[in-house]
Amino acid sequence: MRQRRTTTVIALGLAQTLAWASSYYLPAMLAQPMARSLGLAAPDIFAAFSVALVVSALVGPHAGRMIDQQGGRRVLAATSGLFAAGLALMATSTGFTSLLLAWVVMGLAMGSGLYEAAFATLVRLHRLESRQMITGITLIAGFASTVGWPLSAWLSAQWGWREACWTWAALHVLVGLPLNLSLPRAEAAHDAAGPSRGDSDEPAATPEPGLGPVLALSLVFATTWFTSTAMAAHFPRLLQGFGIGVAGAVAIAALIGPSQVAARLFEFGFLRRVHPLLSARLATLAHPLGALGLLILGGPAGAAFGILHGAGNGVLTIAKGTLPLVIFGAQGYGHRQGLLMLPARVAQAFAPWLFGLALDRWQGQALWLTTALGLLAFGTLMGLGRLQTAQHPAAGGTASGA
Repeated sequence: MRQRRTTTVIALGLAQTLAWASSYYLPAMLAQPMARSLGLAAPDIFAAFSVALVVSALVGPHAGRMIDQQGGRRVLAATSGLFAAGLALMATSTGFTSLLLAWVVMGLAMGSGLYEAAFATLVRLHRLESRQMITGITLIAGFASTVGWPLSAWLSAQWGWREACWTWAALHVLVGLPLNLSLPRAEAAHDAAGPSRGDSDEPAATPEPGLGPVLALSLVFATTWFTSTAMAAHFPRLLQGFGIGVAGAVAIAALIGPSQVAARLFEFGFLRRVHPLLSARLATLAHPLGALGLLILGGPAGAAFGILHGAGNGVLTIAKGTLPLVIFGAQGYGHRQGLLMLPARVAQAFAPWLFGLALDRWQGQALWLTTALGLLAFGTLMGLGRLQTAQHPAAGGTASGA
């Protein structure tokens, strides 16, 4: 049983690495050559990418419901085809309209084939026992940017951006599809509501959690994803506003990926013994603490800011999967996850543009915006623990003591 679960985590982790590297991390390397080739401006490419994120937000709840009903194997296998189709359309695009169509198809794939779908697939298979498996997936896929950015840049430099898209499309068919088809088949839908063997050892789930926890988690996910995406788009430029040179800013940005993975290893080794609400609270404080250091001390605090931001972001990725599982239970997880993440996806779509405007107006002081959002997320999680205790005193000890 343990070997089969390890195989599932490895398959999902590798498939997620491919999915993230060829979608979310694609524009950073290919936007400029795409724009030059198609006679567009680089912001046009990112505008099409933002449309894809909005499409993914709308698709998420429907994909989650399908996974709840039939398991994730067929859904994720279908997304391999969608990713390949979107990348093929991108490779053959001749202008903004055809490029926009390609990104709409990519949005369909992203909404049904990234982390939320992978988490829902695990929960459909293993229910409340999935927490550490979710962490395992994020440990592997945490290297998506480490693999995706250099490979996209090398392919584009060697053969061109169209060939890079064709290569990613082929990888989805030749690698991603077999990996997703190797996943175990889920039980029949009418069995999904019943408890699994491991549920008796887990905290009791609440069938009717009420609107408060749903709104609280939606707010936390939206604010933290806004910050994560804003930093991904503008991190080097932000650091330059504090007197850090281009080379130094790039070097500090390179610390984010390893910091994410290191924090996930820490979560896997130590924080798994505590309620995920505690690790989520600590994670929401990481970016504000690093940002305050940078705002007060300036450039010398740049490396600490990069490390803290990466560490917090790494743990929050896990929290997006584990918090809804622990608070609401496994029943209907996929659909609920899609609904919870809908505001986050929309916030993510507008984050590069809005934070870019803030940088234009306030330069480095725009960091006060994401600092405030991080503190808002922390305060919301503190209130969520008290709300859980008030609504469900029997289970509240775990949350309030986190």
